[in-house]
Amino acid sequence: MTTAKSVSPRPHKRQLDWFLVSILVLALFLYGWKIWEAGNANDFYTAAIVSMTKSWKNFWYASFDPAGFITVDKPPVALWFMAISAKIFGVHGWSIVLPSVLFGVGSVYLLYRLVTPKFGRLAGNLTALTMTLTPIVVADSRTNNMDATLIYFLLLALYFLQKATKARRPWLVMLSFGLIGVSFNIKMLQAFMILPIMYVYYWLATRQSWRRKLGHLALATVSLAFFTLLWPVAVDLTSADQRPYEGGSETNSVLALAFGYNGTQRLLGQSTGVGARFSGMGNSTKQTTTAGKKTTGKTTTGTNAPTPPSGTKTGGMTPPSGSTGGKTGTKPSGNPPSGTPGKTAGSKPTKPTTGQAGSGTKATKPTTGQAGGQQGGPGGNGGAGGAFNIGTAGPFRIFQKALGQQVSWFLGIAVLGLISALAFYRRKKNRWFQTTEQQNEVLLWTGWLVLTYGFFSIASFFHPYYMIMLAPAIAALVGIGLPTMWQQFFHKHLRWSALLLPVAILGTSALQAWYVYEDYPWLSWLILIAGASAVALLFVAKASPRRRHWFPAILITGILGTVIAPAWWALTPTLAAESAAIPTAGPSLLSAGGNQGGLGNGTVNQKLLTYLEKNQGEATYLFATTDSGTAAPYIIATGKAVMAIGGFNGTDQAISLAKFKQLVKKGQVRYFYVSGRSSNSAIVTWVKKYGTKVATKKYSSSASSSQTSTTKAPASATNAKNSTPPTKPSGNQTASQTTGGGMGGGMDQTGTLYDLSQIN
Repeated sequence: MTTAKSVSPRPHKRQLDWFLVSILVLALFLYGWKIWEAGNANDFYTAAIVSMTKSWKNFWYASFDPAGFITVDKPPVALWFMAISAKIFGVHGWSIVLPSVLFGVGSVYLLYRLVTPKFGRLAGNLTALTMTLTPIVVADSRTNNMDATLIYFLLLALYFLQKATKARRPWLVMLSFGLIGVSFNIKMLQAFMILPIMYVYYWLATRQSWRRKLGHLALATVSLAFFTLLWPVAVDLTSADQRPYEGGSETNSVLALAFGYNGTQRLLGQSTGVGARFSGMGNSTKQTTTAGKKTTGKTTTGTNAPTPPSGTKTGGMTPPSGSTGGKTGTKPSGNPPSGTPGKTAGSKPTKPTTGQAGSGTKATKPTTGQAGGQQGGPGGNGGAGGAFNIGTAGPFRIFQKALGQQVSWFLGIAVLGLISALAFYRRKKNRWFQTTEQQNEVLLWTGWLVLTYGFFSIASFFHPYYMIMLAPAIAALVGIGLPTMWQQFFHKHLRWSALLLPVAILGTSALQAWYVYEDYPWLSWLILIAGASAVALLFVAKASPRRRHWFPAILITGILGTVIAPAWWALTPTLAAESAAIPTAGPSLLSAGGNQGGLGNGTVNQKLLTYLEKNQGEATYLFATTDSGTAAPYIIATGKAVMAIGGFNGTDQAISLAKFKQLVKKGQVRYFYVSGRSSNSAIVTWVKKYGTKVATKKYSSSASSSQTSTTKAPASATNAKNSTPPTKPSGNQTASQTTGGGMGGGMDQTGTLYDLSQIN
């Protein structure tokens, strides 16, 4: 058996790895180029960042609004870095996104540092390059979502755990597990996915007595619990009158939010925070109530996205409010592959109308099956897959186009690579339960892959951009596995493991050809031919006494067969300057002009803003409204407090009618804008009954004069009233006019402004 030394010589400690430097520069380019065109990125979080720069209280609680009424529905650690950046450089698109860019590049470097010590520089560089070129990693690292930050801290935890196995210092183990606790306060239970394999890895990798192992892991668990609960318990123990309402929770509790909306409901299906249950299964059949009309949310395997309720958490799903519905197109932008929104089996997309169900104008059912006139077209809602198109639950869900085009380009190589590496690094004299150092590392990454792959194969509610959780494990197993497959293929004795390399190349080429066929049929054939040629050249080289002469041709054809397509997909968010609420990668971004706006493209009705600022008086809030999608652009534009009584989707019970009446009586709330849906119907009903309608002409005008975008969006992102509808709607556009609630962003002309100052 070939030894590990022959494939992974240890590098000199002080020698600079220029390949790594080149990869890091490439990562910085892909993640950071054109972030100055990011606009407001995810408006929901950007509004919170604006608010967090106003006071330490808002900073600590991650308050959505400057007055500290309600928080975002995530913990604050990732937002802390963004708020610090915004405080230093000012609130700009690039300053908000900058921490994610740096954490993304940092993750590439940490992966290199994790793989290189045991497997050598070649494996480390292959790992770093694979991570860099994974499309969803690029897309996530260009936004102000939490995912890039989460991955960095998880890898940092593994880095210290790896150090702990050698140093045998309990404080290093405690630091490692403590960082998982910190990661919990980035995106809650998602951080715990890799915990089981961390326990197993430390037990196998450290050479100590079982008593010491148990003691160290017990201390690590204490550290994990401490850093996990420190912030949530501190918040929950604070009187509700002294802090903002915890957005997304049913009981104003961080722990309830963590284990409910951001916990079990991700696995079992959403039942809170969105106004109705959302199963998320690609092949589910469920009855849902949509805009007052009962519809059947039946989807076919790999064809349509599931049917979320009106006002569900999405990004880029609603047109800029105040538009006249002119944003329609004859077909979706780009050429979406099979299984994406915008196509139904055997039929063309239905041309949408300008109305919305329930608003007095009959609306054509969106082709995505989504309620409220929301459309999951390319770019705007997840590119190839859409914001809620997560494929069909099952063991091959991650390979399906809805998710696979974001992360699975190298998954086949990773799976075969882990098999190859386990076989390559085994020792015949070892018993079955004894593992080598290299095998322990392979088991660590295999555990990460299996745990995340398993969860997302059965989970009911998540977005395609969560697939970044699989990227580090895939990258590591590719980097570790490829050199071992190469060595075993060219071994002088023919073994079964020698076939892993040609199978990996052929299988990956076929998978990638399927992924790209809808967009580039010619590229599919090129990939297949290149992959087959690479395999043929491998066998020729193996039989040839001058095999080294064949290596350049093998390298070129291998790259064409396995790298060119994912590299192009990874480049598309950079070329499109995308920084979206629902990050995605794919050619549709280029034909759609990117999705540079935040939730709902973040628009401000300038005439209404002028009216409100002129008449706000001494009121604490510029106005109150039903949801944060409507409020966010005004917080960003003015830095003033806007009350979103229902939080993210308008469904939070953040304030009672009695309390709201008190605020009105004290003059803290003077105006209320009724827009979108809200489960707090008591307040809306009371406002409509006792409030005074403001004449529409005072705050509303044609879209061409009343709408000012707070983001840098494509030219087609804001339509003039009489403009000609574009042939291909951009990623920021939707199929039909909505009421501006939920994820609307900005105020549309179907909403109504009420003056509450005359109520006694």
